[in-house]
Amino acid sequence: MFMTAGLFLPYAAHAQTQTVLPAASAAPVVTLSTTKSSVAPDEVTDHNKLVDDDVAETEESLKVVQGNIFHPKAGKALSYWDGLVGHLTAEVGIAGNPWTRSARNFGQFYVDRANTVTMNQIMGSLSHPVTNIGDGYGFGFNFEVMYGSDARFDPTIGMGDGSLHGLYQWVPTQAHVDFHMPWLLKRGIDIQLGQMYGLLGSEGTPALARPFYTFNYASDYIVPFQVIGIYTTLHLNKYVDWVLGIDAGNSTSFGQAGNNSRPKGTFGFAFNNLLDGKLSFHLLGHFGPQGNNGVSRTSPYGWVSAGVGKLANKEMQYNGDILVSYKLNKKMTVTVDGTYLHDDLLRDDAYGVTTYFAYDLNPNLTFNARGEIFRDNTGGIITEYSSFNSFTQAVSNEPYPYYNAMPTTYGALTVGVTYRPDFINKHVSFGQFTIRPEVRLDKSLNGTRPFNQAGTVQNPVVNNGTNNMLWFNCDVIWAF
Repeated sequence: MFMTAGLFLPYAAHAQTQTVLPAASAAPVVTLSTTKSSVAPDEVTDHNKLVDDDVAETEESLKVVQGNIFHPKAGKALSYWDGLVGHLTAEVGIAGNPWTRSARNFGQFYVDRANTVTMNQIMGSLSHPVTNIGDGYGFGFNFEVMYGSDARFDPTIGMGDGSLHGLYQWVPTQAHVDFHMPWLLKRGIDIQLGQMYGLLGSEGTPALARPFYTFNYASDYIVPFQVIGIYTTLHLNKYVDWVLGIDAGNSTSFGQAGNNSRPKGTFGFAFNNLLDGKLSFHLLGHFGPQGNNGVSRTSPYGWVSAGVGKLANKEMQYNGDILVSYKLNKKMTVTVDGTYLHDDLLRDDAYGVTTYFAYDLNPNLTFNARGEIFRDNTGGIITEYSSFNSFTQAVSNEPYPYYNAMPTTYGALTVGVTYRPDFINKHVSFGQFTIRPEVRLDKSLNGTRPFNQAGTVQNPVVNNGTNNMLWFNCDVIWAF
C-alpha cells in the first residue's frame, strides 16, 4: 500500500476471472479454448476440444453444430448460422448476517449487502462456437451483457461504465471474435480478440460458473476480471496448451479509459485430461503495471483517488495462479487453487490457497465444500468499496469511499448444496431452476477485527469490529 493525504489508499484495479463450471461442480481447469460466458444447466461445451492428433479429427471438431435459436427442417444440411446459441440467466439471492453493524459483509464484492434480497444478475449472451469455414480455419464469436447489482464490480472502463449509478447497473462482459488457425502446429492455434474474462482463478462472475453464491477472497480481489486484447492458445499436443496474451489491463481499455501507457499480458500452460481424464491443471500468470498514471484527486468529503502519476507506468503487478482439479470418481471432484499477487506500487503481497470438494449425491443434488486461507500482508488488498460506484470510480481515478483492514490472515469455510428441484424443473418447459443454500464462517487468524463494522474517511482502517463473520446465504438461479 502507499500513503496519500494521510490516508491508507488501497489500489483498486483488482478483478476476477471467468471459469466455466458445470452446474454444482468444483471448478475445472480453464484454458482459452474452454472459456465461455453463460452456461446452460448441465452444459459445459468445449467446441475446440481436440480428441486426436489427426488433422481429420481437428476438422471434425470444427464442424457446424446445432444451436438453440434456429431449428432447420430435418434432413436439411446445417448452415453456419444454424449454430447460433443464446443463453439467459437470472440470479436472485440474499446474504444473511444477523450480527453486522455496517449492513455490509466485509471482504466481498458481489454479495456485500447484508440481509437484503438482491437481484444479482440478469445475463444474456449471443454466441457461436468456433466452426469450420474452410481449409481448416474456424470462426466464432461471443457477445454478452449483464444487468444487476453484480455489474457494480464488473465494469470495463470506456465500455458503458457509469451509465447507471444505483444498486442495479449494466455492463458488457464479453465482446470477442474467435478463430482457429491451422498454423505452426498439427492441432493449430486458437485466437480470441476483443473483450474477454481473465483466465486466472477458480470462480467466475456468471452464476453457474462457481459452486457457491459467495466468492473466495482470491477470486474477488487478486485475479483479473475483464481484459481487452488478443489471447492465443497453441495446442502443443492433445494434453498441453500454451497460452499467450496481451491486453490493456484489469477492467480498463485504452487512451483516456486506460490506467497507464504500458501493455499487460498473460503467459502460461494448461495440461488437460491426464491420467485417463481424471487430472487437469494450469499454471498461468498475468503481468504488467496496473496503477493509474493520472494525478491524485480529492473529493469534498476527503476521499482520495488512486492516481499516482508517471510512477504507475513502471511499477509492476504480478499475478500467478496454479489450479489443479482431480476426479476421484464419477461423483467426487477435488480442486485446489493457489493464487499469488505481488504489487510493486503497493509494496504488497497477497496470496491464498482454496480447496473445493464436490460430491454428486444424486443427479439433482450436489454437496459442495470450500476452505480457504488467504493472507493480505498490508491490509491494502481486501477492501470494501462502500458506495454503489466506488469500484468504478477507483478504476477510473475518481475519489471513492472505501474501508479496509489491518494486515490480516483470513480463514473461510463454506458448505452448501446445489439443488436442481426436479419437481419444479420437470414442469418448466423453458430453462431450469437451481437453488444454492450455504453456511459460511470467515475468521481472522491473527487477531485483527475487520468484520461487521465500517470505517470512515478519517479512519478507513477497521479494527473495532469482530474477528469472525458467520453468515447464511442462498441464491436462486434460472438459466436457459
